[in-house]
Amino acid sequence: MHPTPAQPQPAQPSQPAKPQPHRAARDREIESLAEFDEVVAAHGTLDRYRLQAVDLTDRTDVLLTTDTTGAVFLGCPMSPEAAARVGASGALVFPPVPDLPFDPYRAFVYTPGELFDSLEAGYEATPDARSYAWFEQTKADGDIFGSMLRSIHDDAVSDALDELLVGARVVGVMGGHAMARGTAEYAGAARLGRELARAGFTVATGGGPGAMEAANLGAYAAPFDDGMLDEALELLAKAPSFRPSITDWARAAFEVRERWPDGGPSVGIPTWFYGHEPPNAFAAHIAKYFANATREDGLLARSNAGVVFLPGAAGTVQEIFDNATPNYYESRGEPTPMVLVNEAHWSRTLPAWQLLTSLAGERAMASRIALVDRIEQASQALKRFGD
Repeated sequence: MHPTPAQPQPAQPSQPAKPQPHRAARDREIESLAEFDEVVAAHGTLDRYRLQAVDLTDRTDVLLTTDTTGAVFLGCPMSPEAAARVGASGALVFPPVPDLPFDPYRAFVYTPGELFDSLEAGYEATPDARSYAWFEQTKADGDIFGSMLRSIHDDAVSDALDELLVGARVVGVMGGHAMARGTAEYAGAARLGRELARAGFTVATGGGPGAMEAANLGAYAAPFDDGMLDEALELLAKAPSFRPSITDWARAAFEVRERWPDGGPSVGIPTWFYGHEPPNAFAAHIAKYFANATREDGLLARSNAGVVFLPGAAGTVQEIFDNATPNYYESRGEPTPMVLVNEAHWSRTLPAWQLLTSLAGERAMASRIALVDRIEQASQALKRFGD
């Protein structure tokens, strides 16, 4: 009697590979030489890392011996020998672009010192002025390469700004560029910025002159005693406007910074689209854009603790309704507070308040909007919304 042959067993399904822990893209970004050295020492590889505007000319030996497969080098200067080896390994290399007044691959937002470098030779010599001149030239030429560089730059600035503001409670302060130093309105906007900063908010503005500068100045003054702001306002009043001389206007601001160094931080988000408006020197962090639409939306979207709208003209009206739209649709989640300052201005001169309240109607945003008459009431209104 023969044994019964063994029946074939069904094939066992293969076990899925154990999932690898996810690493956020930002965990793979290298934005300084110190980070480069740290990653190489800890991991011995640059595979899948993104290196952004890091000068690697003194790291040739490392680049010749380290695995760079899958790495991306964005505007990183390196020796020809290292560049050849890195490219041959399969890495993507986007070389620095020569003769630009800005770095399209920059890893960090700007500082006032960066944008106003060479101010002693006049504003026209600064990187800010030269970047605007480049923008105007390439825009007029319709240069696709220029358009690409502007887009890369603005995306890099957005990435840097997001990294800067992680965990921050940001209040946007919007207002016109025409508000002159030496006026009661300018002093009021500065006191508002100071009060918001002292309350633990990060003040963010459009980064230009007028009401924007005043709010950034107030945040800068927050660590000092109250008399400092009064003295600073007197010094600045000697150059009340950026017209006719941006140079004199900017020098007055740097005089204040030199007399009271290490002021409080705030954010300015200006644009070269409005090239006639220079950035102000009181925002510690300046995210300057070529595309105004990207700048406008980004400024409002990052104002997660609310927005204060000081009296302004067309630009401020645009910002009110740019902010109202996502609040209306709740496309960014719960509506954020909106506080309009100066009842006469927003009810009669430019009656945005009536339209805003009609738009709010029965929606959730109706309980998140306020009109106050005096600038001193704006901070209290924001605090009520936070209760």
